[in-house]
Amino acid sequence: MTVTYSSKVTSSTGIGIFLKLLARWRGSIYKIVWVDLILYLTIYYALNLLYLYGLDEKHGRKYFINMVTYFSHYGSAIPLSFVLGFFVNIVYNRWWSQYQCIPYPDGIAILVGAGAHGNDDKSRMIRRTIMRYVCAGFTLTLTMISPKVKKRFPTLHHFVEAGLLTCEEKNFMQEMDKDYPTYASKYWLPLAWAANVATTAREENIIKDDMALKDILEHINDFREKCKKLWDYDWICIPLVYTQVVTFAVYLYFIFNVLGTQFVDEIKEHDINILRFPLMSCVEFFFYMGWLKVAESLINPFGEDDDDFEVVWLIDRHLQVSYILVDKIHNSHPTLTKDKHWKEIVPHQLPFTIASRRYMNEHPVESTCDVCVQRLDQDLIVRDDDDPEDSEWMVSNPSSNPISKLFSRKKLDPGYHLKKVVFDTEDNNDKKTILVDPDEKLNLLNSLKFIDEENNKEQSSASGDNKRKTLETDETVMKESIERRKEDLLNLLDALKDDREKAKKLLDEIIK
Repeated sequence: MTVTYSSKVTSSTGIGIFLKLLARWRGSIYKIVWVDLILYLTIYYALNLLYLYGLDEKHGRKYFINMVTYFSHYGSAIPLSFVLGFFVNIVYNRWWSQYQCIPYPDGIAILVGAGAHGNDDKSRMIRRTIMRYVCAGFTLTLTMISPKVKKRFPTLHHFVEAGLLTCEEKNFMQEMDKDYPTYASKYWLPLAWAANVATTAREENIIKDDMALKDILEHINDFREKCKKLWDYDWICIPLVYTQVVTFAVYLYFIFNVLGTQFVDEIKEHDINILRFPLMSCVEFFFYMGWLKVAESLINPFGEDDDDFEVVWLIDRHLQVSYILVDKIHNSHPTLTKDKHWKEIVPHQLPFTIASRRYMNEHPVESTCDVCVQRLDQDLIVRDDDDPEDSEWMVSNPSSNPISKLFSRKKLDPGYHLKKVVFDTEDNNDKKTILVDPDEKLNLLNSLKFIDEENNKEQSSASGDNKRKTLETDETVMKESIERRKEDLLNLLDALKDDREKAKKLLDEIIK
């Protein structure tokens, strides 16, 4: 049975909150280590007595001291922390995965209760039979992997006595065992019966539509898949070689330790004290051996240790909840009525008790709630590949430096240009106000200068009598267009001083 202590550690504040757990015996480290610790101390003091009273001064003690010196220097060469840490991590992950594979029939029962209609005996029989088969399949699975469940249901006769199977169903399963003896336990057979009963209920229109039948069959199959995984975990264990290596490493380490920590100093006869206690060796033994015992207790969570799962209780729980959902509360619910918050629609806050009043103002706070972006940094920019190369908005690839090129396999991006496309806007009563940065005026003046240069360039580019006649019409059109653009930009500069809304309209026309 799982040892639960969550109620004892609801808060980490205070003195000795977790120290109280050290005084518990059931499921504790003391309970699984004390026998090995007593054996370790017995061997230690036996060797101590052998050294003091069983060996002679000339040869025996000399060899014993040499052996103690050797093991004290080289006995700790085994990488025990690494081996144990890796092993316990594998075992723990496997232990938790096995718990997550334990199936619950609640979902199947809800779907069967909602999909299989009718309060007559035939409808009730179909609903209850489906759930009985599901629970029987779960119990058969546990009899293969849990000694506790096997002791409760050693034969199919005990399934009949418990009401999980009928005599006819028991005889059918026994005949299947004779015909197919390779499969020791056919946990999947009751689940197949449950699927067949659901299909029959659909043919008899007790289950009204195909979608309801599909959902029931999918949940039954998911239930079967979890039962299969439980059996797989029992079948495929952690490789025995690795378990042996870890166990051998731990016990061999402490055999060396019990020899290497002996007191062999030269002492006078009246100073002999055989009650010298190896404190640090015992502490080391306590932690390392406890670490190994934790892994050993988690390897099979369906066994009979203190921290193993309550699978015997689960059998009763599953059958009782299944019958409640498909029969006792089938098609029944409390009378529909207006809830307490009917008029206000959404309650502002549910009431608190005096004991919980300090939690009234607790709510999650975003990590960026204090981040403030300046207005000038809120303008939008986009990539522009048509900008001149000397643009101040040029963004280079950080990996385009010579050193990075030597160690990079990727094709380097030479960089790209950015341009501002919109100004920062603020909503105020459905009206947008354009905030123009002072640098924008300088950009507009530079645009005017650029237009004048283009005009002069166009005038100087026309040469020759033949070309002048051909380009005379195009040149006139170009001059008129440039003059209009220049006039619009001048008007925009004037509007910036007075009417920003008018400036926005002029700017939109220029862009078009």
